[in-house]
Amino acid sequence: MGQLTIKEIAKLCGVGVSTVSRAINNHPDINQETKQRIMDVIRSCDYVPNNSARNLKRVESKTIAVLVKGVSNPFFGRILQRMEQETKDKKYSYLLWQVEEEEDEVDVAVQLEKEKRLKGIVFLGGNLFHSSENLKRITVPYVISTVNMPLPDDIETGAVVSIDDEAESYRMVSYLIGCGHRRIVILTSSQDRGTIGKSRLAGYRRALDDNGIAYDPELVLSLPRDERTYTMQKGYEVVKQFLAEEKQFDALYAITDTLAVGACRAIFDAGRRVPEDYSVAGFDGIDYAAFYHPSLTTIAQPWEQIAEETIRLLFDLIKGKTVQRKVIFEGKLLEGESTRTVQIQDRHD
Repeated sequence: MGQLTIKEIAKLCGVGVSTVSRAINNHPDINQETKQRIMDVIRSCDYVPNNSARNLKRVESKTIAVLVKGVSNPFFGRILQRMEQETKDKKYSYLLWQVEEEEDEVDVAVQLEKEKRLKGIVFLGGNLFHSSENLKRITVPYVISTVNMPLPDDIETGAVVSIDDEAESYRMVSYLIGCGHRRIVILTSSQDRGTIGKSRLAGYRRALDDNGIAYDPELVLSLPRDERTYTMQKGYEVVKQFLAEEKQFDALYAITDTLAVGACRAIFDAGRRVPEDYSVAGFDGIDYAAFYHPSLTTIAQPWEQIAEETIRLLFDLIKGKTVQRKVIFEGKLLEGESTRTVQIQDRHD
């Protein structure tokens, strides 16, 4: 569907142009039911409520947008800095846009593409699954970065750069098992969302299965459904509650380093020790993990390679080149002071 005018939106909604204008500008003098009906039509038609967009139709833009879900995630900080530098080195403008947790990043991209006349888009973080029909709404090249998403076969202007979250999670849990642990808690995201938590939980379960350890759902600690970020505070709260239930375990694996740090603090406040009482491991390899005490055992993601490959692929797509549609990097297991090898008599069986 082509870009509709505000008059056409008004006609579709059965209201006047001034009413549509009040809805777009969030004016208080409008019935909420009418406003909702107008906004639903606007979204379904991909209408851009921005008068300046019409003035940009013939202007050649050199802007790259990076849409990030979880902008407070410290792992993203270094990636964003490198992406910005790589983009500016190519004489392009760099637009950073935060996507809220409840928003669909593709919806946001479609709007920004029209408002800003973008040349390309990077998705940093976000959902693991998008349909081909949804992705085809984006008409400029894009790269999905840090999310190992299955890219539909009929998508030609997109690419994926990531690690294999399931495989790397499998590596970490296998390491903990190799240290003698059997009762391993996983601290992960809500499982009704298409996030990295689902992939990392799958790796956890596969590692247990391959080592003959029964999966125990009581050892799966999921963040609340409405939780927006993997924060230290949330890791602390969830693990504090779990410790109060006095369930037996001997190791804890958190799907991010920030959650792992919060978990460690909860263990210390409960009068326990890391790693003497419980081994704790994280994921991401953020700087803080190495300087925390005890330093965290973690899976370090190759952030520099991810950032550089993301921008390289995006500009190759902009130039119309044929590219490798999925690039998967390996992580690196860094042994810190937060884990230890245990003897049979030391385990909390």
